[in-house]
Amino acid sequence: MKLLNTYEDRDEAEAAAEKLTGPKRLASERDDTTTIYNLFGAPTWGNFLRLGMYNLEELKSLLANRESWDGAQQARHAEIARTLAIVAKNYEIEVPAHWL
Repeated sequence: MKLLNTYEDRDEAEAAAEKLTGPKRLASERDDTTTIYNLFGAPTWGNFLRLGMYNLEELKSLLANRESWDGAQQARHAEIARTLAIVAKNYEIEVPAHWL
């Protein structure tokens, strides 16, 4: 398990934890008067999609219309792909080839 996201609101953190598949853990830590909730889980693209992270929903929409991309959509895809490459490196996972 790895740290996937942090939340300031307990309800939001618990709702996010319910979306994950596989092992997961929600841990809280206090800093002065603030409580932060750390969500740990399996770093998978499915979990990131369920959490609404890294523009994966937008990527899914873009890929569904790949044949009709204009310049702006190609640029947005390239931007998302660069972000996903960094995420993949940080979490030691592979970006699916059909996303690129």
